[in-house]
Parts: sequence; structure tokens; C-alpha cells
Amino acid sequence: MESNPRDCGERCRFDAFCKTVLKHEAIDYIREMKQRASRETSLERLPQATMDKLRSADDYPSDSYVFSYCGYDLPIRSQQGANAFADLPEQEQSILILRLVLNLTDSESGEALGLSRSAVQRRRTKSLNVLRAKLTARRGG
Repeated sequence: MESNPRDCGERCRFDAFCKTVLKHEAIDYIREMKQRASRETSLERLPQATMDKLRSADDYPSDSYVFSYCGYDLPIRSQQGANAFADLPEQEQSILILRLVLNLTDSESGEALGLSRSAVQRRRTKSLNVLRAKLTARRGG
């Protein structure tokens, strides 16, 4: 079988076409990489303050001690804080949970617990002082 000169011309044109397409694809790729490099900043070049903003921490329920009142949960991450909170009487825990989780006023907490506003305020203040004293004593300060 003899090769037809016409077939050679078509193959040469197709070969040239393929080379041209590949050359332009390479040019487009290089251009895109240059544009991307001009828009992006390497992580090594970012200041430490910016790097700190990029950091995230995973929050797992098993990492906290959870105290509940009426279906509302107060998670405490510190074991010392959880131990100090656990030492409080149940009613004082309830007052603090209502205040810290639901952000209720002393009057609203008093209505929920059947206490007067002043009694709730007294117990809340006393409980916070007890917690502060326990945590300060455990830290050695």
C-alpha cells in the first residue's frame, strides 16, 4: 500500500493544529497561574495577628461538663470550674443557669423558682462570690 501525498498533507495539518492548540493551552495555563499568584498571598507572608484569626478550635460536647435546669444546659469547659459549680446547692445552680443561659433578670428568675427578686439577687451574688473564691483558691492566687 502506497502512501498518498494527500494523506500526508492532512496529517501534517492536523499535527500542526494539535501543536497550536496545546501551545495556546499552555499559554492560557501560565497566564492563569500568574493571575492567581498576583491575587493570592502565601501563608508564610501573613502576619501573626492574621494567622491567629484564621485559627479555629473544635468544640466537642465531651470536652465540657454540662449542668442543666429545665432543659437548658450550661456547658463548663474547665474541670475546676465544673467542680466549683457542682459544689453549689441545686437552687443556686438553677439561678445561675437561668441568668447565664437564658439571660433572665432576677425578677424573672424569681417567678420561675418561686422566690422574691431580692432573694434571687442575694443567692446569685453569694454563689458568684463562692465560685470566685473557690477558683481563686485553687489557682493559688
